[in-house]
Amino acid sequence: MSKPAWSDWQPLALRLAPDVLAETLDGGQSFRWQQVDGLWTGTWDQCLVQLRRNGGSLEWRAPPPLRAAVAIALPRYLGLDRDWAALTDSLPWRSDAHLAQCLAAFPGLRLLRQPFGETLLGFLCSATKQIVQIKQMVALLAARHGLPICRAGSPTPPQGGISDAAIQFHQLPTWTELATIPEKELRQCLLGFRAKYIHGTAQFLAARPAWLEETEHLPYAAAKARLLELPGVGEKVADCVLLFGAGKLEAFPVDTWVLKSLARRYGLDGWKPAPVAHFGRTHFGPLAGLAQQYLFSWERRFGHR
Repeated sequence: MSKPAWSDWQPLALRLAPDVLAETLDGGQSFRWQQVDGLWTGTWDQCLVQLRRNGGSLEWRAPPPLRAAVAIALPRYLGLDRDWAALTDSLPWRSDAHLAQCLAAFPGLRLLRQPFGETLLGFLCSATKQIVQIKQMVALLAARHGLPICRAGSPTPPQGGISDAAIQFHQLPTWTELATIPEKELRQCLLGFRAKYIHGTAQFLAARPAWLEETEHLPYAAAKARLLELPGVGEKVADCVLLFGAGKLEAFPVDTWVLKSLARRYGLDGWKPAPVAHFGRTHFGPLAGLAQQYLFSWERRFGHR
């Protein structure tokens, strides 16, 4: 008989409502999660994992060859090493009615801690694009230029259908690998003008092998200044990379949704992104990035009201 293509389900010390889980995994922090019938499949680095809710709690499984590695990597990726309830409670929601409303709408929302280099690649794809389009670009980069992680799926086709045991999952190409790919080939991944930025960044990083790791561990201001040296990296992309890839919670990315939120709820109509970001870091304090994610999520979900 064929061996199971996935390990047994394992409990995870995390409880999230379905909409909060969806917002965490697929709300603009990461672009490598897919959900089918309540089952979430995600990849990062050389990890492949599935998540599901069971009685309110989360469970996970991975292909057996990857199980041990995922067991180590998953808690950090999901931020289980941080007390998000305490961090959220320390935000100024007691004096900020709108922030309090956002926190109540997404209880337990957290920030993912993704690989720094992958986060940079994902957000270089994000300029002027919606999440679904960014996910498509990232998927094409992985499928066409990334190394295989493994095959996974059910070895037994459901109801006589086609087995998904042959589905091949790929990791994203590293920056070293991207440096060997001509810009013309990158454009075939639907990157458009972003291909130029990714190609230029890959050349920059290929000439500086330790640059990304050094940047990740610098203080926020110094790390941001370095990221802004890269082709195509502006204030928003730099802050997203530092928030979701380096865990620097003082970063306050300002995109269209955050501009709308601060204009509509805080009276900053007509303000440019730079002063809005300064306001955010000042008003929300050292955890401004966490507040930003709540504002962003609420505005996307309920902002039409």
